[in-house]
Amino acid sequence: MFISHDQNSDDAYIRPSFSVSNKLKRVLWSAVWLLLCRWTPNALHKWRVAVLRLFGAEIGKTNFIYPNCKIWAPWLLKTEDVVTIASGVEIYNPGGLYLGHHSILSQDCYICGATHDYNSADFTYLKKKINIEPYVWICAKAIVLPGVTCYEGSVLGAAAVASKDLEPWTVYTGNPAQAIKVRSNVLNITPVK
Repeated sequence: MFISHDQNSDDAYIRPSFSVSNKLKRVLWSAVWLLLCRWTPNALHKWRVAVLRLFGAEIGKTNFIYPNCKIWAPWLLKTEDVVTIASGVEIYNPGGLYLGHHSILSQDCYICGATHDYNSADFTYLKKKINIEPYVWICAKAIVLPGVTCYEGSVLGAAAVASKDLEPWTVYTGNPAQAIKVRSNVLNITPVK
């Protein structure tokens, strides 16, 4: 009735990618998020941040983390101040995820921090850290793939797929994402009084 992976199998496709302790930790995390956060009103950002910190996340001040986002491993998440993780965002971060200040992950975007080496007989599992620098905006339903760095101020348009690094203050769209225009560097603009 049940089938599971076998650590001792000769077939690499049957061996598990994660240890039992890792799986148990994630099961506990998922249960806690479901019971304590998933149903909470949107405005309870501080509560959800507190729960994430209990599981090892390093979260800056004034983060907006919505209840129906999905974070695979909070102990591999680091954010600076003023970061938004919107509704429906899924963060798969086995290699770690860094979010710089004033960065935004918009609705339903997907941060994918792992893949497999499909050219190896073992179908080797590869996890890579993703870096999203300050003032980056990942738009709705966009996807950021393993190892990508989105440099300061870059924008990944709606439903675009970033498989390579994004240059600073540049707007990208499409799959694979292509640079289409320069974004004004808001840090160099003096506010009008």
